[in-house]
Amino acid sequence: MQDLGIRVLVEGVNLLRLLGGLGVTARIAGMAVAFSLVLGILFGILMTRRNPVLRFLCRVYLETLRIVPVLVWLFIVYFGLSRNFHINLSGEAASILVFTLWGTAEMGDMVRGAVTSLHRHQYESGYALGLSETQVYRYIIIPQAVRRLVPGAINLMTRMIKTTSLVVLIGIMEMLKVGQQIIETNFLKSPTAAFWVYGLIFFLYFMLCMPVSRLSKRLERRWQS
Repeated sequence: MQDLGIRVLVEGVNLLRLLGGLGVTARIAGMAVAFSLVLGILFGILMTRRNPVLRFLCRVYLETLRIVPVLVWLFIVYFGLSRNFHINLSGEAASILVFTLWGTAEMGDMVRGAVTSLHRHQYESGYALGLSETQVYRYIIIPQAVRRLVPGAINLMTRMIKTTSLVVLIGIMEMLKVGQQIIETNFLKSPTAAFWVYGLIFFLYFMLCMPVSRLSKRLERRWQS
């Protein structure tokens, strides 16, 4: 009987190793997304300030994170900081830091767009009720902006989850790295193992991103009703 390679998935602890790699991926993406959501809202509000110096600095930060690829930032933070500044930074910590910086920039720009799209009378109505600027943002602007942010924010979250596959290049044992090791170990006796291993990785990424997408649709239906 021809060896289809699927048995590689259940041999030894291969399946457990892949699930462990999935846990690393989920941990990096989850922490980066959580930090990015909070910091992105604050950064987006800063981008709406009228102070020209502050707006210039925010724009420099945004464009720098956008123009330079995430992979380059991973190399800069993980290899550059540790060697040149003698900072003991683990691969996971470097990955979370880079993805948080990137996510904060992208989220902040979406928040800026959502906030500036609100009509001026929203602010004026809040001030007329005697609310302070902080209260206007807290009770009027941010709640409305969040509803407009949901599709873009969900898209950003799924992009961050998928982009975590880049951390394999700095030696982190996430799901893709584990899969590559399993394929290399079994290449001679199971030449078709790559199909099944990468197929399972595809399925696991799908299962990781699907709940996020379902949550987005649920929130949209709830707010539209």
